[in-house]
Amino acid sequence: QELPEMVLLKFFRPENTPVPARPTPEQLSNLIKTSLHYPESFNHSFHQKSLCLVPVTLLLSNCSQAVVDVMIDLRHKTTSPEALEIHGSFTWLGQTQYKLQLKSQEVYSLQLKACFVHTGVYNLGTPRVFAKLVDQVTLFETSQQNSMPALIIINSI
Repeated sequence: QELPEMVLLKFFRPENTPVPARPTPEQLSNLIKTSLHYPESFNHSFHQKSLCLVPVTLLLSNCSQAVVDVMIDLRHKTTSPEALEIHGSFTWLGQTQYKLQLKSQEVYSLQLKACFVHTGVYNLGTPRVFAKLVDQVTLFETSQQNSMPALIIINSI
């Protein structure tokens, strides 16, 4: 009896088939780039009006090719004594939490209002931004890298 001829099998994958890669924690913490836009200094007459309101724009840029769920939390306060000595305390007016979805490479502009009751130097860089890929099943979003301190000078006139 003759043995059947052996045939060598070749396995191949077409080059254009994407391999789903699991993003690293570092990649996940860089999904959203944030920047604050505000006046460097702001003049206000505290004698006429005790509350000084300054418009601030929070710009969110989706740096990924994927759709990303974003959560912004404005309730975070700087509590370290050194930080409070240099930068006094201020309040964000209005809504304190935002949930939105950014498409691939989308830039979103969020209008905020900062409220001050004294002159001084303040750090506006308190918003915490969390993000996760839409198709990712996670209980917690990844905290996004925070940019440099965002200092504003409030002057009395």
